[in-house]
Amino acid sequence: MKSFRASAGAGEIDPEVAWKAVASRDAEARFFYGVMTTGVYCRPSCSSRRPLRKNVRFYATPDEAERDGLRACLRCDPKAERRADPAAAEIQDAVRFLEEHSGEAPSLGELARRSGLSAAYFQKTFRRLVGLSPKQYLDSVRMRKLKAGLAAGKDVTETIYASGYGSASRVYERAGSELGMTPAQYRAGGRGVSITYAEVASPLGRMMLGATSRGLCFLQFGESDADLLSKLRKEYPLAGLEPMAEPRHPDFDGWIEALNGYLAGIRTSLDLPLDVRGTAFQMRVWKYLQSIPYGEARSYSEVAAGIGEPKAVRAVATACARNTVGVLIPCHRVIRSNGELGGYRWGLERKRVLIDTERAGRPA
Repeated sequence: MKSFRASAGAGEIDPEVAWKAVASRDAEARFFYGVMTTGVYCRPSCSSRRPLRKNVRFYATPDEAERDGLRACLRCDPKAERRADPAAAEIQDAVRFLEEHSGEAPSLGELARRSGLSAAYFQKTFRRLVGLSPKQYLDSVRMRKLKAGLAAGKDVTETIYASGYGSASRVYERAGSELGMTPAQYRAGGRGVSITYAEVASPLGRMMLGATSRGLCFLQFGESDADLLSKLRKEYPLAGLEPMAEPRHPDFDGWIEALNGYLAGIRTSLDLPLDVRGTAFQMRVWKYLQSIPYGEARSYSEVAAGIGEPKAVRAVATACARNTVGVLIPCHRVIRSNGELGGYRWGLERKRVLIDTERAGRPA
């Protein structure tokens, strides 16, 4: 059973995508939702009355829901598929073992022997039932414990080791993609992150760039500077925002020159530093988008297949829509399977211009 996760690397469920699946009773979504007021958890496709969003939590597995004290819905029977699998009990035990021993690093062979299964069968069955490989699930357990500890205001170093990480450097290496900031900043709710911004003219209209000390975190187009500043505040509500001082840093002027050359079709590549935050699923999608050659396009289903999640087409579309750095993460290169443009947060006219400009400048 493939769990509908925001990230196979981080083990999180994208709540926005998940809620849409519940609202539409998506039969292909593979996660579970619990209704805290009734104490029941269900499949997204359950025909029961739709609960209020504020009362809902999402879970990757029945075990997670039951650890929160929820019981299985009698109508949609969310545990039925797991009970039908002959190795379900062994995989459940392995999941429980990883939850309780997140500080250890058991090999695939050790886990398989503990379950009495061959390594190949254990790996395949674990991924089918849980939606992640054993290593990915262990990573998800550690990151979940880390986030919970930091959100509770616990000491950063103590929380890192208590979550099962063997070193602090490992956490800081993943901070940008998993937390979107350093652990200390995450614990503070994002406060202390400083973003400087500037609005400039571009071939596609007004463009705003926002940057942290690590790179660009915001590149969007709009109809006015006020509109763009509003979007920046919405994306980073707890960060400190400051207009870029004049004269601007030479590196920034170099970024603008490169971007405008790209938008005009003079340049065919960009290599600017990024500091983006997102779920690990979004990061996987964004990384794939950056691999699409200049002047080419992929369908949403091709992107989903390309990241190894062929049924996650809707989640791919959502990840494209959540991109905060237009052009640098080229979500404009993703179109519908029938050739239609699909959506684009900065307008289909801009998307068409970008696609046509790239195709015209594509190397023969």
